Amino acid sequence: MKEEKQLKKVLSKFDLLFLALGAMLGWGWVVLSGTWITSAGSMGAVIAFAIGGLLVVFVGLNYAELASAMPKVGGEHEYVHRALGKNMSFVASWAITLGYISVATFEAVALPTVVDYLLPNYQMGYLWTIAGWDVHLNWVLIGSVGALIITVINYIGVKQAAAMQTFFTLMIVGVGLLLIFGSGLHGEPANLSPFFVGGMGGMVTVLVMVPFLFVGFDVIPQVAEEAKLPQRQIGKLLVISVVGAVVFYLAIAIGVALGLDQTQLAGSELATADAIASLFGSQFFAQLLIIGGVAGIITSWNSFIIGGSRVLYAMAESGMLPAWFGKLHPKYNTPSNGILFIGVLSMLAPLLGRSALVWFVDAGGLGIVVAYFFVALSFIVLRKKAPEMKRPFQAGKSPIYGYLALVLSFGFITLYFPGMPAALVWPYEWFLFAAWTILGVYFFINMKNGKYEESVEQEKEAL
Repeated sequence: MKEEKQLKKVLSKFDLLFLALGAMLGWGWVVLSGTWITSAGSMGAVIAFAIGGLLVVFVGLNYAELASAMPKVGGEHEYVHRALGKNMSFVASWAITLGYISVATFEAVALPTVVDYLLPNYQMGYLWTIAGWDVHLNWVLIGSVGALIITVINYIGVKQAAAMQTFFTLMIVGVGLLLIFGSGLHGEPANLSPFFVGGMGGMVTVLVMVPFLFVGFDVIPQVAEEAKLPQRQIGKLLVISVVGAVVFYLAIAIGVALGLDQTQLAGSELATADAIASLFGSQFFAQLLIIGGVAGIITSWNSFIIGGSRVLYAMAESGMLPAWFGKLHPKYNTPSNGILFIGVLSMLAPLLGRSALVWFVDAGGLGIVVAYFFVALSFIVLRKKAPEMKRPFQAGKSPIYGYLALVLSFGFITLYFPGMPAALVWPYEWFLFAAWTILGVYFFINMKNGKYEESVEQEKEAL
């Protein structure tokens, strides 16, 4: 296991906290807040986030215990492997990787979307039309160049990426607090009406976005092997990051609802920015919030390249993927090939146009809740199968949080099924999910044949 030992313990507790918070507080709260309220109503959106937040808290407690007990690179990969075996570990790892890559590609599309707001009608070099949206060359280049920069930063070292993360996460929290403060001073309670829109279907529409918006706390387990702090603190930091993100999203939903009425929300492209401009009576505050939104794009993007590359690395080390994914850079000690793989997909994502934002949210969300289901199941199994295992952070004396997370995760999975209010959209979202599944089946078959284990052993012998 020579290569695995080359991962350096360089991350502090603040690095871990800001990696997780920055991952969860991305661009979604800027671009999707209007959709939350118009789909479910002000209170409907709050209730949906409260229910979704419970799922994330319960799952987070499962992760906290397992991460402190097994601080190994790859997170879910390690837990499910020990509890349920190699086959189920592959499924869970492949599912969470879809979630991570969907966020990274989402941010590559979100970045030029910001420029649309700041510089209307700047687009040139028409390429094609996808789902009714015209894709232009300079729009694509903005997203692709941004992806290239984030990829390079991660390529040269996780500590550099973590330092950037801390700075930009503080920016996000700052502008978010400004919106919340403004809604408390200048918000109009009458704007909260209607409290509910679309009944249960409206709340479900918001609910299915929650896993995508909150995915990020699980970046802590991915880099636990690179953290230089006591194992118990890893679990504590994970729980703190989850609770902090739940409170932030609830406050933003209420703040936007107080700032804009239903008519204004329906005509808004970036409701959060328009809300803060309305609350303070100045477009300057909208521009300021968008800068915070750009910081969110960077932090989320950064975290998921980190997390995704570590899962790919762990899978390669276990003989589940080609050894190419398990190579560490000789100078920077980063899983450089995994970083390049996710970086290239992010650079290509803007070619799909702005409509891809929703596709990535939905397809990636399904992968995330599938992984959560397996982690919850592993939590329960390991409580029974390995009661003697050292658990520096223990999520309760009984496995109740595991059962709660298991039930809620399964409930979320069913929301994506055909015929359900939030079923994946045909053909785009199903195509993305199916393509990832087919690629996974190809790797799974080769794994079963032992092809990748042989290549990993050959790589180690060569060292």
